[in-house]
Order: sequence, then structure tokens, then C-alpha cells
Amino acid sequence: MPEFKLPFKLYIDASGDGLGAALHQVQIINDKHVEGPICFISRKIKPAEARYGASQVELLFLVWALEKLNYFLEGCVFELITDCTTVKSLLNMNTPNMHMLRWQIAIQEYRGNMIIVCKDGNIHKNADGLSRCPLPNNIENPAYVP
Repeated sequence: MPEFKLPFKLYIDASGDGLGAALHQVQIINDKHVEGPICFISRKIKPAEARYGASQVELLFLVWALEKLNYFLEGCVFELITDCTTVKSLLNMNTPNMHMLRWQIAIQEYRGNMIIVCKDGNIHKNADGLSRCPLPNNIENPAYVP
């Protein structure tokens, strides 16, 4: 069960096949700090999204993950762990294209609570595995996007 007073860690990754996210939290169990999973989500990339550049897909995915995990993250401090070093710069672009501008606006409410950490993809295999074997994007997937 998540403890909303403690910070979360959101691991995200996008591949050519899909999008994956793992939400974790470090909790104190028996006087030890233990990081454990709260939930996992994934979905396949749509045909139109497959034409986006890698950094655009990663930013699209960040928006998607924040929308799906809003219940956990709204108003909470969290670390965003990604292997895409451009996410930080994309969020601060002065002249983004229309997609990027829309996504920047969509995540604005999280900006004050989100700490972006760039780590090698090998370090967070939880989200990497979810992006490489995504669930189908259909009504049976809780992370479905029409």
C-alpha cells in the first residue's frame, strides 16, 4: 500500500514497440529503507506515434504515464527516472512544435513536484521490459488510450 507522505519513483521507458512505466516507492520496513513496486503499466505504440522521433515518444509517454498514474502522483513529490537525457531539455524548450507545446502544458501541474533523473536504461530494466513487451492497446488494458 503506498504511503502518500513519502516520495515516489516513476521509471519510464519507450521502445519501438511500446511504452512502459513502473511506479515504485521507498518505504521504511523494519527500520530499513526498501524500494518496492506500487504498480506497472504498459501499452503498444499506435501507428501514428511510431512516426515520432525518440525524444518525442519519450515525452508523449511521460504525459501518458502521468495521466494514468494521476491518482498516485497528483500533489506528491516524485523522481522521474528516464534513460532519455533530452526529456529535461524538451520540457524547457522555448519554441516547441504543437505536440510538444501541448505535452508541456499537460504536465505543468507536476513540474514543481517532479525531479528528473537521467540514468542508463540498464539501471531500470523494470520499465524497459514493459516497453519491449507491451500490453495490447485495447479496452481490456487498464492503460488503454482510445
